[in-house]
Amino acid sequence: MPKIMIIEDDPAIREELALLLANEGYQTAAVTEFADLPGQVEEHSPDLILLDLGLPGRDGMAVCADIRKTSRIPIIFVTGRDSAMDELRALSLGGDDYITKPYNIPILLIRIRTVLRRSGKAAEADTLEAAGLVLHLTRGTVSAGDKSAELTRNELKILAVLMTHAGRIVSREDLIDALWDCRIYIDDNTLSVNMTRLRAKLEEIGLPGRIKTRRGMGYQL
Repeated sequence: MPKIMIIEDDPAIREELALLLANEGYQTAAVTEFADLPGQVEEHSPDLILLDLGLPGRDGMAVCADIRKTSRIPIIFVTGRDSAMDELRALSLGGDDYITKPYNIPILLIRIRTVLRRSGKAAEADTLEAAGLVLHLTRGTVSAGDKSAELTRNELKILAVLMTHAGRIVSREDLIDALWDCRIYIDDNTLSVNMTRLRAKLEEIGLPGRIKTRRGMGYQL
């Protein structure tokens, strides 16, 4: 599965992108400290970078130029700057695409898939591993050791989001937004039913209590 690194200083946009990409089956690495960004890129070895321009300390243009000194990892600029000169400069520095905010989600996802396909990174391993679990996205199963369980589409998507954000709290609202993308109305009870069934399947494979409820905040793996 391709890993996408998000270099964005706005926490709301950063979390939105992380949840959106997890919902689409990508691994994510979201930067929260902006020192030595080229070093962080090397450490995480992403398959693609989403890069903002207005970063604390250094402009995204300079960050792109530094990354390009040692790496050809695809870079898509996602920024509020909509001038033709900014776009021209970003692309001339080695950016692979340039998308302005507020972005259209389907178009952003198509651009990501296109850049990954051009770089030969579109078809990667289809597993996620976290918290003692292995999630097989294509097969729709989760395993721990020699035990496995089949998941429904919604259970799979819930677990993928929680595993991508392992150790962090994911709110109920963010889970609903990520899973159903506001295309149809899903009430709170629907999420509860899916979560109960998912927890039962994790218990079947020997991992009871792996998904914790953080009262008033959400869920944490």
